Amino acid sequence: MEKWKEGVGVGRYAIIDIGGKQLRVEPGRFHDVRRLTSNLNTWGSNTKISMSRVLLIRDGSDVDIGSPWLADAVVKGRILHSCFGEKLVIQKISSKIKTRRIRGYRENMIRFAIDSIQFNCRNASNQ
Repeated sequence: MEKWKEGVGVGRYAIIDIGGKQLRVEPGRFHDVRRLTSNLNTWGSNTKISMSRVLLIRDGSDVDIGSPWLADAVVKGRILHSCFGEKLVIQKISSKIKTRRIRGYRENMIRFAIDSIQFNCRNASNQ
């Protein structure tokens, strides 16, 4: 409990708006989001991306909140590869007719890694 009060474990992170969802991202971690574009083959693997829709940045005890987004804030990362989400099973059962229809669906996702979080020319990278 004393370590938490001293500030150990409080890192730097940002909350971004990407793919219709809000994600808490940290430098050095990877995240899965829905496909940003319909054609990933034009981007490919290990492509650099930058996201400017940053809602919040926390760096230690400093917290910056945007309304709705922060100006001069950029989260930079790279695309690792495309993947699939968890499988959703859709069952349609008609009890009187004794018929069943079972379909599965897996959403296309993109896995990307965060390299750095920049705000007002300050760089918060994984060091």
